[in-house]
Amino acid sequence: MNAIKRAKAPTPKFFKVLRNVGLALVAIGGTILTAPVALPVIVTSIAGYLAVAGGVVSAVSQLTTEKADGT
Repeated sequence: MNAIKRAKAPTPKFFKVLRNVGLALVAIGGTILTAPVALPVIVTSIAGYLAVAGGVVSAVSQLTTEKADGT
């Protein structure tokens, strides 16, 4: 099964929830990174890691399918 078929295949409910949590983490991290005020370096570093982790969780969750196809 290639990546396009996997992305279009049905996703289990747990991974849909996990994908949405990942998207929320990306949004929070992006909002903090683009804040118009000066924030401490540690806050911006954590926001960067949060955005990357959320993106990875969302991508992996989207490519998880209900039934693996052996072809």
